[in-house]
Amino acid sequence: VQYRRKVMNQMFRDAKGRMLGIMEDQGDLIVLRDARGRQLGVYDKRMNVTRDSFGRMVGTGNLLTMLLK
Repeated sequence: VQYRRKVMNQMFRDAKGRMLGIMEDQGDLIVLRDARGRQLGVYDKRMNVTRDSFGRMVGTGNLLTMLLK
């Protein structure tokens, strides 16, 4: 039996209402994507570490919003 996990999304917009990015909660990971769908970074909940799109550690805790431009 397979269970589908509901993915929770949080959208980020600028002052003019344009989408800057979206955060997708995928269980143990939260993925940040830009408006074009490119991955900007990942937060690993178990390790409590944020990594950029190249896999480099940004810091501890969820720092994904720092990767939005």
